[in-house]
Amino acid sequence: MKKGIARWLLDIGALLREPAFALCPLLVAVFLSAAYFVVPANESLAAENDLKLQDLVEEALKNSPEIQMFDARTAAARFRVPQAKSLPDPMFMFGYQNEGFKKYTYGEMPDAQWMFSASQMFLFPGKLGLKGEMAAKEADGAGASYESAKRRVVAKIKEQYFDLFLTYKGIDFLQDMKALFMRVEDAATARYSSGMGMQQEVLMAQTEKYMLLEREEMFRQKQRSTSAMLNTTVGRDSGAPMGRPAETGAILFGLTSDELVSAAIDASPEISVKKSMIGAAEAKVRMAEKEYYPDMTLNAGYFARGGQFDDMWSLTTTLNIPLYYRTKQRQAVHEAQALLTEARNDLEAAKLMIASAIRDNMSMVTASERLMDLYRNGLIPKTYQDFESALSGYTNGRIEALTVITRLKNIIEFELLYWTQFTEREKALARIEAISGINLQAAGRKDQ
Repeated sequence: MKKGIARWLLDIGALLREPAFALCPLLVAVFLSAAYFVVPANESLAAENDLKLQDLVEEALKNSPEIQMFDARTAAARFRVPQAKSLPDPMFMFGYQNEGFKKYTYGEMPDAQWMFSASQMFLFPGKLGLKGEMAAKEADGAGASYESAKRRVVAKIKEQYFDLFLTYKGIDFLQDMKALFMRVEDAATARYSSGMGMQQEVLMAQTEKYMLLEREEMFRQKQRSTSAMLNTTVGRDSGAPMGRPAETGAILFGLTSDELVSAAIDASPEISVKKSMIGAAEAKVRMAEKEYYPDMTLNAGYFARGGQFDDMWSLTTTLNIPLYYRTKQRQAVHEAQALLTEARNDLEAAKLMIASAIRDNMSMVTASERLMDLYRNGLIPKTYQDFESALSGYTNGRIEALTVITRLKNIIEFELLYWTQFTEREKALARIEAISGINLQAAGRKDQ
C-alpha cells in the first residue's frame, strides 16, 4: 500500500512539471489538495484494535500505583491493630554490686552480689482494649480510603477514556467532512472555469479545507496526550501503544438526584472513612479519660550473694501518679473531645459536599441529554438540509460561496458539539459513581 502511494505521488510530481501546470498555479493547488484528501490521513487508525473500557478498569485495579499505595497503607493499618492491643515489652536487668574498690568481694562481703530483675508494665484495665479499638477504627478508615481510591481511579480512567473516544470521533468526522469540502471546491472550480465565479471563491474553499486539516491535527495532538495520561493512570508506560476506544452506548439508569444522594450517604466510601474517624475519635476520648488512672509496673528481683550468705529476692510495684492532671490528662480529654467534634462536623460537611457534587453532576447529565437531543433531532438534520440547498443554489449562481461554507461549518460545529455533550454526560456519570459508590447500570434502568 505504501509503495503504491509513493509511486502515485512520483507520477503526480512528474505531471506537475508539465508546462500546462506551470502556467496555472490555481490548478496545481487544486490538484495537490485533491491528492491530499485521497491519500488516507491515518492508516494506523483503521488498524488499531478496539480498546475496551472494562479491560482498562481491570488492568488499573491490578497495576495502578495509586491503588497499590492505598492497598499498602491499609495493610499497614491492619498490622497496627495487634501492636496496639499488646502490653509494653517486659524489661530485664542484670548487674553486679561489689564492696570496695580493692578486690572482688563476691562471697566474702554481705553486700557483694549479682543482681537480676524483670519488670512488666500493666495498663489500667480497659486501656489496652481502647487502644486496640482506636487502631481498628483507623484501619477501617484506611480500608474505606482504599475503596475510595479505587473508585477515583476508575472514574479517572472513564473520563480519560471518553476524552480519547471524543478525539477519535472528531478525527473520523473531520475526515468524513472532506467529501463535502471537495464538493464545495469542485463547485467553485467549475464556476471559475466557466467564467461564472471568481478565483477568490476557489481560494476561500481551499482555505476552509486547510483549516479543517488544522483542527484534525489538533485532535491528533489531544489524542496523543490523552493516551499518555490514560497509560499513566492504568499503570503502564506513558508511551505504550493505546488502541481505539470501542463504540459504547450511553449509560441508562433510573435514579433521581434525591435517590442518588440518599443511596450515596449509605454507600459512599468517603462517608465510611468519616464514620471510622468518628469511631476512632470516640475511643480516643474514652482513652483520654482512662489516663486519669495510674498504670502499674511489677518488678521481681533476685540477688545472688554467694559464700555463707543467703541469696535474696524482691517483689515491688510501681505506680505512676497523675499529679499534673490539670495541665496534662484534663487537657488531653479536652483535646480528644475537640477532635471528636471536628470528626462529626467533617462527616456532615462530607454529606453536604456529596449531595452538592451529585446534584451538580446530575444537572450536567440532564443538560447534556437535552442538548444531544436538540443537536441530533433538530439542528444537525436541518443544517444538512440547509447545506444541500445552499450548495445547489451556489451551483446555479443564486447564492454566494460564503453562505455555502458557513452552512458546512455549522454542520461541523453541531456534530462535534453533539459528541462533546455525549462525552460530558458519560464523564459526569463516572464522577457520580465515584462519589456515591453506586454502579449506575446495576442500580436501575429506564427506557429512553
